[in-house]
Amino acid sequence: MNKPLVAIVGRPNVGKSSLFNDIVGKRISIVDDVPGVTRDRIYSEAEWCGVNFDVVDTGGIQMDDDGDFYQLIKKQSEIAIENADVILFVVDGKEGVNEDDRTIANFLRKSNKPIILVCNKVDDFNKYSLNTLEFYELGLGEPAAISAVNKMGIGDLLDRVINSFGSISCDNKDEENIMRVAIVGRPNVGKSSLYNRIIGQERSIVSDIPGTTRDAIDTHVTIGDDRFIFIDTAGLRKKSQVKDNIERYSVIRSLNAIKRSDITLLLIDSTEGVTEQDTKIAGYALEEGKGIIVVVNKWDLVEKNDKTIVLYEKNIRDRLSFVDFAPIIFVSAATGLRIHKLIELIKEVYNNSILKIKTGLLNDVLNEFIALNPPPADKGKRLKIFYMTQTGIKPPSFVLFVNNKNLFHFSYERYLENQLRNSFGFLGNPIKIDVKERE
Repeated sequence: MNKPLVAIVGRPNVGKSSLFNDIVGKRISIVDDVPGVTRDRIYSEAEWCGVNFDVVDTGGIQMDDDGDFYQLIKKQSEIAIENADVILFVVDGKEGVNEDDRTIANFLRKSNKPIILVCNKVDDFNKYSLNTLEFYELGLGEPAAISAVNKMGIGDLLDRVINSFGSISCDNKDEENIMRVAIVGRPNVGKSSLYNRIIGQERSIVSDIPGTTRDAIDTHVTIGDDRFIFIDTAGLRKKSQVKDNIERYSVIRSLNAIKRSDITLLLIDSTEGVTEQDTKIAGYALEEGKGIIVVVNKWDLVEKNDKTIVLYEKNIRDRLSFVDFAPIIFVSAATGLRIHKLIELIKEVYNNSILKIKTGLLNDVLNEFIALNPPPADKGKRLKIFYMTQTGIKPPSFVLFVNNKNLFHFSYERYLENQLRNSFGFLGNPIKIDVKERE
């Protein structure tokens, strides 16, 4: 059984995202005074009094807007409600009940799920207690008064939440072997389409409008015996093109998504090729020591001959030469081309990121490397390499003990790195070598 899922729903700008951040204990959802900031469903884990559960933030439901885009947001909220075990219906305690609240309440009652009515923006609880009758008309029982901004009333609300779980199983399954995969790239290269294709449902809003996805969105997926967390992210633009606060927050979310991932899928638009921004994203993933896979999307739109893939790969290698260890795969999120192979490649890169080499075997091959290509001398002094040991994974990390680290040139480090790859693989992963002088 999975952990219980709590969905936070309501009309725009009633404080759903602020409540979400209070519950999960960190700033995940973007909070801004502009209505409609949260568009997709944002998931995170939460804990209260030893009970673990998942919580999902949703875009605001606007019942009177017939625009296609707002209908997509409404659809995302409906999916969250359908999957939820408990629903938190947030209303504005200052503004009072309006017609949208009544319509949403009627809609929620049809779900037959436990619903807790949450009156947010209550700054004076004594004054609020005199005005509760207005909210009882929604027919959802006793309202829970909170102030998400001031973090007031959150504990009492969470007590009601976990009491609503009843017999729902709270699974504390360890997540050590879960592969965390961030899907990153420039706006409108097909990140959300790939994300939806992989997880098999419309989890992110897919639109031709660049910048549709503003938050980083996590989904737990099990494929066969393998468990993944896929993270869809907002498109990363050049700094000069980041014009508003919300988009700046989105860039930060995307960079944080790379930080907390094991593997970064760098999406390239096959109709445009590698851009300067793509190289910067790859550089950031490299700095963070993440496994990297270059995913060339929209391959179905490219006219091909027997040399097309070879020329594309050469161009990508030329532009992304600093991550030459990253495999390249050509896919189409729209048609599903090679998505199965992409999943297999993710597993291979992840397994290489956690590969551990025994010190004895490592030094046996190290001695062979040195015999084939001895360290160069510098002004009559020769570098002596004593031994190497692996000190970490994700990325594979090694310490090399020498007589004088000032004699250890970058070119020889590249030689050793290439030999390690030839011997052990480490496909898709940077290799970190720390050089120390033996005392």
